[in-house]
Amino acid sequence: MTFSQWGQVALVCLLGAMSPGPSLAVVLRNTVAGGRLQGLATGVGHGLGMLFYALVAVAGLVTLFQTIPHFFEIAQWLGAAFLTWLGVQMIRGGWHELQAPPVAPPDALPPSGRRGFVEGFLIAFLNPKIAAWLLALFSQFVHPEAAWSEQAVLVSTVGGIDMSWYSLVVVLASSGNWIERLRRHKPRLDLGMGALLLLLAFSMAGRSLWELAS
Repeated sequence: MTFSQWGQVALVCLLGAMSPGPSLAVVLRNTVAGGRLQGLATGVGHGLGMLFYALVAVAGLVTLFQTIPHFFEIAQWLGAAFLTWLGVQMIRGGWHELQAPPVAPPDALPPSGRRGFVEGFLIAFLNPKIAAWLLALFSQFVHPEAAWSEQAVLVSTVGGIDMSWYSLVVVLASSGNWIERLRRHKPRLDLGMGALLLLLAFSMAGRSLWELAS
């Protein structure tokens, strides 16, 4: 793989990470709720989820789809279910905070790096479109004679760019007085982000039903 080809892969991965979606919503939500530590843990978990799919894509995702019946459909439903659960949790939490005064200041809420990591990993792991996207991307650059070093470069590029982008988002969001502003509006942000995740989940489920019916 030439440096020019690697640059193309890196650019596509960066643009994919920058596109708004459920991953960004979860990273921002955890940054607001638990501060920089929880936000960074979410970004790392998401990056490892991307890394997993990159490994699977390089190893031959087509074979996996062909050998496991309805694997793609099952992964779609699992992803929609997880997004639904996460969206409901955000909406419930935001609604309760709007209805009752806080019992403790936001800074007193303990951060949870483990929770952020798990949510970040699952939001990537339960999104089968990431696998399909990486398979399409890698098909342009991986050839049968590709050495392990080339494959390792591709995989690490995907995971590294994803982690770096979301870490940058977390650092910017938690710098200065931005985190205080975000925390003051946390209930409304939770409601909005929860609604966004529910819309995405229903959209995924709707597309799955349409594909089954067609």
